[in-house]
Amino acid sequence: MKKQGADFIIKDYKSEDIFTLDELSEEQKMMAEAATEFVDREMIPVKERFEHHDYELTERLLRQAGEMGFLSVGIPEKYNGMGMDFVSTMLMCDRMSGATGSFATAYGAHTGIGIMPIYLYGTEEQKEKYLTKLATGEWVGAYALTEPGAGSDANNGKTTAVLSEDGKHYILNGQKMWISNAGFAQSFIVFAKIVENGEKDKRLTAFIFEYDPENPNGFTLGEEEQKLGIRSSSTRQIFFSDTKIPVENILGERQEGFKIALNVLNIGRIKLSAGIVDAMRRIIGESINYANERKQFGQPIINFGAIKKKIAEMATRTYVSEAGIYRAAKDLSDKIEEYKVEGMDDPAAEKKAFEEYAIEAAILKVYVSDGTQIVADEGIQIFGGMGFSEDTPMEGYWRDARITRIYEGTNEINRLLTVSMLLRKAMKGQLDLLGPAKSVAGELMGIPSFDKPEFEHPLDEELDMIKRLKKVFLLIAGTGAQKFGDKLGGQQQLVLDAADILIEIYMAESALLATQKKIKNNPDANWEAQIAMSQLNLFNAVEKIKFKATEAIYSIAEGDELKMMLMGLKRFSKYNNTPNLNDLRRTIAKKVREDNKYGFNGY
Repeated sequence: MKKQGADFIIKDYKSEDIFTLDELSEEQKMMAEAATEFVDREMIPVKERFEHHDYELTERLLRQAGEMGFLSVGIPEKYNGMGMDFVSTMLMCDRMSGATGSFATAYGAHTGIGIMPIYLYGTEEQKEKYLTKLATGEWVGAYALTEPGAGSDANNGKTTAVLSEDGKHYILNGQKMWISNAGFAQSFIVFAKIVENGEKDKRLTAFIFEYDPENPNGFTLGEEEQKLGIRSSSTRQIFFSDTKIPVENILGERQEGFKIALNVLNIGRIKLSAGIVDAMRRIIGESINYANERKQFGQPIINFGAIKKKIAEMATRTYVSEAGIYRAAKDLSDKIEEYKVEGMDDPAAEKKAFEEYAIEAAILKVYVSDGTQIVADEGIQIFGGMGFSEDTPMEGYWRDARITRIYEGTNEINRLLTVSMLLRKAMKGQLDLLGPAKSVAGELMGIPSFDKPEFEHPLDEELDMIKRLKKVFLLIAGTGAQKFGDKLGGQQQLVLDAADILIEIYMAESALLATQKKIKNNPDANWEAQIAMSQLNLFNAVEKIKFKATEAIYSIAEGDELKMMLMGLKRFSKYNNTPNLNDLRRTIAKKVREDNKYGFNGY
């Protein structure tokens, strides 16, 4: 099937169209095992040190990871990289980041927003000079975009760059804040507006700044920020005072900085989703161990239904996250190869593919970061009073999880982006939303069919529900676009509702297709727990979609139109075979307890 970004909302995908973790190559499995072994050996035994501002430990492990090749999976071999595909890059982000948010943040900042701007937009000379050092961990990378008055509104930054009289340097003045890795980085991607003849550019330009402590060059570091979580990730303000940057260190073209920032954040978002899913697995493992050991009323608390429910919901969130992450990773990887076949070089192919799948990147960032926080919170609850204590790992996981809903664009911004980018695709003629939306509206005016479809494979009935949920989104988005036109973006509450519907559809479909593919590929295996997780998540998704859609409908319709839309919502979201949710949860919890960990997908 010919795929394009976000077409899942208007197409019916089949299980053979997606990729699952079961399909990893032997090389990828060995790489994942090596990364997990590194984390278990080097980080887990000293996990407590990450809670006490041990920046030197984070830096040492980051450089050690570079020596072992863990920082350069997707970088071409000629720049000291491993030259592997994007699935492998995501897999490494996944397995390197589960022990502590401090290292995960440092790793993600370095391998994502620290390296990728140079790889994607740098000249050959810049790549030879900087990538070769960054790929091995000899140098650490950082990314300086945010300012005190420019967060989500990044193009409002005040940092300026003025060409020197001899034309050899740009002179930078300004400040940046919340800069990850600032305390031990040698390479900074910095964004500023060039001022020429007293006129400031409207858009940002990106620069590569090389920091040498022996020659500060007007560059100073603020104190380490005292943060709620990720306490051993270096986060500082940085200041430029007549700092000279060679003209050859402009990254990309003049005033292309904002475009670079947006596209690199697309990469950062999807890699972030992979970089927090292993924490979910480890939280479940810790929770199971504690629930087996902790006894109340004469038995382990794992025997109680309330604990089983929590374990089941935690495992389901994790399983669904994995399904969405690796579905998108393979789609992105395939799209890169498709563009390369068309004649693009590697960086151009990757830039275009990341733009193509920006919506999926935002979806995953929101869903997985929300899920990690929920899983960590439930982990604390299972531990009870001990979960609130620094003597157990849960409160650290919870604090580390909190930042993931803020950086790489807040989840609110990412929700708004999913819908705005989707509508932009439609307006550019890149995705036909209008036709399907009109079809749904016409269906509401017709007589509903009472024919019951025949289902051939397990989960076909659930996938039929996904088809109908897509109609709910098209109904909301189509009506909203028709009513508000180009002012729809100003209706943020409506857009947020539509975004949540879109997110739930993509993630639920991913889980169902992944499970169905497992069953088809190995029908004799026991997939009972995976089926249960897919069904439980679908039920949760339907209930959330019904609530969000109802809220949206009341905000855009009234009178007969309101009644018609509510009737359509009821028709499209009706279960024909409602599952026994408690049975599903018991099935999932039983499997997790037997494995004594989150044991799905070969972990």
